[in-house]
Amino acid sequence: MIKQISSAQNPVVKRLLQLQEKSRNRKKEGVFLVEGIREIQLAFKGDYACEELFFCDSLFPAEGLKQLSSLAKSNPAITEFSKELYEKMAYRGSTEGVMALFRSKELTLASLRINSEKPLILIAEAPEKPGNIGALLRTADAANVDAVIIANPKTDLFNPNIIRSSVGCVFTNNIAVGTTSEIISFLREKNISIYAAALQASKTYSEIDFTNSSAIVVGTEATGLSQEWIVNSTQNIIIPMSGEIDSMNVSVAAGILIFEAKRQRGFK
Repeated sequence: MIKQISSAQNPVVKRLLQLQEKSRNRKKEGVFLVEGIREIQLAFKGDYACEELFFCDSLFPAEGLKQLSSLAKSNPAITEFSKELYEKMAYRGSTEGVMALFRSKELTLASLRINSEKPLILIAEAPEKPGNIGALLRTADAANVDAVIIANPKTDLFNPNIIRSSVGCVFTNNIAVGTTSEIISFLREKNISIYAAALQASKTYSEIDFTNSSAIVVGTEATGLSQEWIVNSTQNIIIPMSGEIDSMNVSVAAGILIFEAKRQRGFK
C-alpha cells in the first residue's frame, strides 16, 4: 500500500526536514535520508537497511520505483509526495524524484573489517568541509583502498552534503571513525606503518615504499596534522611544490599519495 502526502504540515515531512538539517536528530534516531537514484542504489549495495522510499510520480514513475525497491533486502514502506511538496523536500537543486530513509551503521574501529594482508588505508584528521570529505571518499573509492578512517570528525558521515558530494561513495567505502589516539593504537596493533603528510622531518612521498601495510594520513589545509600524528608516524612525507604556496587541497594531496601507493602495488 502506498501512502500519499501533500501537506507540508504533515509530521512525516517535518521529521524528514529535521533529519536533513540536524546531525543531532540523525544520531538520536539512527537514520538518515538519501536522495537520488545512484546514491540509493549504492546504499543498497553497501547493505544499508532501507525503512521507507519516498517518490513523486510525475518525476519518478512507478515502474522505476518498483525496480529500485527490488534492490532492498528489507520491505520498505512507500510514500508518494505531491510534486509541490517533493520539490520543497528535495535537498538537491536538480532532483530525480526519489529519496529513501536508511538505518545508520556503527562506523567504529571495532567494526572495521580489513581482509587484505597488506592493507592500504586513507586517514583524514578533522576534515571540516563536507565537499572535501566527499572528494576524499570518491578518491578512496576510485583507488579501491582497504579502508577510510576519519579522525576526530566534525560532523556525522550521513550529512546530506557528504552523501551528495561523495556521489554515494560514503556507502561503497569501508569506513570507520575514531579519535587520533584510538586510531594510532589500532594501527600499531595491526602493524600498519603510518605515513603522515607533514612538513617536519619529511621525505618526498615518491621515496617511500608503500607496498607493505600502509596508512596515509592527511590533515586540514588550514592547520595540517596534529602533533600526535607527527610524533607517532613511521615517516612524515611531503609532496614537493614549485609554486608560491606550501599546501594544496586535501583531497588533491590524498589523491597524489594514494595513487602513488597504488602504482607501486601494480594497481591491484
